[in-house]
Amino acid sequence: MTTPNDSDDAPRVPIVCPDCETTSRVPLSDVADAIERHNDQLHDGDAVAEVDPEIADRIADLVADELGLLENAE
Repeated sequence: MTTPNDSDDAPRVPIVCPDCETTSRVPLSDVADAIERHNDQLHDGDAVAEVDPEIADRIADLVADELGLLENAE
């Protein structure tokens, strides 16, 4: 059975955990749950696993650009 989250064309986001030295890719719609579940199960709820920082920074830049927040930054 395939759900919308299992679709091959759904965007997948890299999640990294430096303590476990692991990286995985999860569907965009599952990112928050996957990070919370990993941190709860393996790190006593401490925020260790996260979206790959390079991806998070790029997304923040795209959003800021889309909102026009960078136009007057110079």
